[in-house]
Amino acid sequence: MRHVVFNQKGGVGKSTITCNLAAISAFQGGRTLVVDLDPQGNSTRYLMGDAADAAMDGAAEFFEQTLKFSVRAPATTDFITETPWEHLHLMPSSPRLDELHGKLESRYKIYKLRDALVELAPDYDVVYIDTPPALNFYTRSALIAAQGCLIPFDCDDFSRRALYGLLESVQEIQADHNKDLVVEGIVVNQFQPRANLPQRTVQELIDEGLPVLQPYLSASVKIKESHELARPMIHLDARHKLTQEFVALHDALVR
Repeated sequence: MRHVVFNQKGGVGKSTITCNLAAISAFQGGRTLVVDLDPQGNSTRYLMGDAADAAMDGAAEFFEQTLKFSVRAPATTDFITETPWEHLHLMPSSPRLDELHGKLESRYKIYKLRDALVELAPDYDVVYIDTPPALNFYTRSALIAAQGCLIPFDCDDFSRRALYGLLESVQEIQADHNKDLVVEGIVVNQFQPRANLPQRTVQELIDEGLPVLQPYLSASVKIKESHELARPMIHLDARHKLTQEFVALHDALVR
């Protein structure tokens, strides 16, 4: 299964959700790949720690080679690295993705990621794709490559207003490029159950018939520690409430 984690708004937890769901998948024995398409590289840093500073071929090099004609093109596996976590691999990000964006868009290489991930299907049980906070070439490539779309939502009015346009963008990709893409659901992040606004906002989404996933992910300072230590929650504190919420969300997606 190939999941894309997508929201055009920044700071909604795309990388956190991507890496924690992927880490749980790998922890449970699933052969798991994370593809980091955000030039900021938050997923790469989260999974690799200081090793993210080392030179690694990844998403930028993968897309760069699609711009060249070669009789012997590199294998997609050449752009994938092992993480410190068993069964969890990564196609790392790089700031060079920004440099390549214009060339890739003008040469219409929009299907190359899909083709590569289809080629890798025998090697991985699940793929999670982290995207930039923009509907650009890399995000469209991810939506075309994916089978399921997860939409992080951080319980404020700006996010709610942006959500409708975001769903329209997904529908456009479905109609024009990827009829098999399904919206798996909206992932409620940084939820504060005792505050009125988050409860009301989420309930309004449910009342509108939007696919809001359970459980909601609680707001917790523990996630900041997880980021700082570059240890996904399942490896930092398996008994923590937030970890258990991630596990329940992962298992619901698997079912």
